Amino acid sequence: MSIRYGLLALLDYGPKYGSQLRAEFESRTGATWPLNIGQVYTTLSRLERDALIEPAGERDGKQQRYRITENGRRELADWYRQPVDRSHPSRDELAIKLAMAVGTEGVDVGAIIQAQRHHTLKAMQDYTRLKAQALADGGPESGEEMAWLLVLEQLIFSAEAEARWLDHCESRLMRLAARRPARPRTGTQPDDTGAAHDAHDEHHVHDDEHAHHRITGGTTA
Repeated sequence: MSIRYGLLALLDYGPKYGSQLRAEFESRTGATWPLNIGQVYTTLSRLERDALIEPAGERDGKQQRYRITENGRRELADWYRQPVDRSHPSRDELAIKLAMAVGTEGVDVGAIIQAQRHHTLKAMQDYTRLKAQALADGGPESGEEMAWLLVLEQLIFSAEAEARWLDHCESRLMRLAARRPARPRTGTQPDDTGAAHDAHDEHHVHDDEHAHHRITGGTTA
């Protein structure tokens, strides 16, 4: 749906070809969500079918220029007014991966979390570096530059939240493991290696949290 309304919003500035819409959409979002031209023309066809846009003038070779209709402007205005619906969240691949991994024999959930945390913190570093570049020389000077900065900051906040959630998942799994009775070891005396291992893992979690704090400076603002 975001592509649909994104294209409508761009057409509200004036008639455009599909290639122009693709370029402007990616410019506004810093190519964070790149579009292929097939997506653009498929969406334009549906918007025309729903009478939200219409052809503007003659074709230029194979390209057709489009303009927004009054129905399109009304629907766009409704989109701006209404909050984004969070009652039906989109599927999150990471959450699904962890949900499937928990309790699956032979799958090291801790290793999945560690690998994802490393990737997420690296991505957050990259986004933070891009933000610093965007704020250099006095910050954004146009609406397009401000749009890109807002998208960047959303990515930083999302990465930070994901890193915190991964810490939370690891902590929960450690508590679950601690509550499970230890399996008897045939021919040996009980020892405290399991407790020592848990203490080592918990120390590792705190180390990751400190590293995360150093990266973000305690905040992403």
